[in-house]
Amino acid sequence: MPAQPLARPITSGPHYHWFGYYDKLQVDPTGRFALGMEVAFEHRSPVAEDQISLGIVDMEDGDSWRHIGSTQAWCWQQGCMLQWIPGSDREIIYNDRDDGRFVSRIVDVTTGGTRTLPKPVYTLSPDGRTAVGTDFRRINHTRPGYGYAGIPDPNREVNAPDDVGIYSLDLETGTTRLILSLAEAAAIPYPHGDISGARHWFNHLLFSTDGSRFIFLHRWRLPDIPGFKTRMMTAAPDGSDLHVVDDFGRMSHFIWRDAETILGWSWHPDHGDHFYLHHDRSDAAPEVVGKEVMTADGHCTYLPGGAWILCDAYPAGDPRHQPLYLYQVTSGRRLELGAFPAPAQYTGEWRCDLHPRSSPDGRFVLIDSAHAGDGRQIYRIDVDDITDILEDSA
Repeated sequence: MPAQPLARPITSGPHYHWFGYYDKLQVDPTGRFALGMEVAFEHRSPVAEDQISLGIVDMEDGDSWRHIGSTQAWCWQQGCMLQWIPGSDREIIYNDRDDGRFVSRIVDVTTGGTRTLPKPVYTLSPDGRTAVGTDFRRINHTRPGYGYAGIPDPNREVNAPDDVGIYSLDLETGTTRLILSLAEAAAIPYPHGDISGARHWFNHLLFSTDGSRFIFLHRWRLPDIPGFKTRMMTAAPDGSDLHVVDDFGRMSHFIWRDAETILGWSWHPDHGDHFYLHHDRSDAAPEVVGKEVMTADGHCTYLPGGAWILCDAYPAGDPRHQPLYLYQVTSGRRLELGAFPAPAQYTGEWRCDLHPRSSPDGRFVLIDSAHAGDGRQIYRIDVDDITDILEDSA
């Protein structure tokens, strides 16, 4: 078995750097430039006045950092939705706050030209033309750590408002429209209980690999009951053709495998807590993946080609370590890429999950980690030699 690869920092102090979620394009199509965010503090919630810097790391020029912007619309877990626009090696997009509203900005990193769109984005279609988003004001009070500070939720006391929810956004024209309200989602029958008195919100939107559908998590919290419940749903880009993929209440991290299949950590009465392959617009039972070796919830993605699943897990043990690994789909083998110490102060809302992301060609992965003692930074791990060796030996 090949030795575990080296994790090389591509950012450094005195400030702290991270990228955030695992389902965004951090690396440009050439594999040379990686996006990142920079902040001067850790270990507390963001407030309205907190501004972070955005930059590009040139991994072929000594990991040099170039400032490209700043924002006041961000959170620890998902940042400001900073990402390359699919198919572009020039344009990036991120969310910001402007004149009392949340917006998104498209920046040409070559010319510096900037366009502002009237709504923030959550996920982009694979053709880079459309986004869907939801109300970050509402997320900020229903799920701290995932929304943005600075603008109060006007529906704070409304359980299922009919004027907010999921909207579409044309990235060229800025045209936007509400395609599914929280009231509409809350009205869809839930077979496992009465949710009419719950507080509802949406989280974790993601377009499918061909852009024909998008996922969202419909979540709710009942009064005087700890925690929240979740059901996974999909829809066409205009909000039509809704389908409930999983309604057992415990869906967590997920990724599209292809245009019709979703890998996600959830609970099912047949097998309990596992990673499952769920089939969109189908009543077929989900199939367990990695039953013996992918045994904990984590942030999962497929390397290009679908032969490998890249995943992490939350800190465990004493001292706390965060595992990072690859799972070979055909053989069922798990390949360890490292176990990264997680300092005790990185917990709750401001924890530093690894959130592993793949380069466009699958030759390396990037993670956020605080294991080296200089706060959260971004690390690169080359995996092409390892995956090539194991594929050749299969």
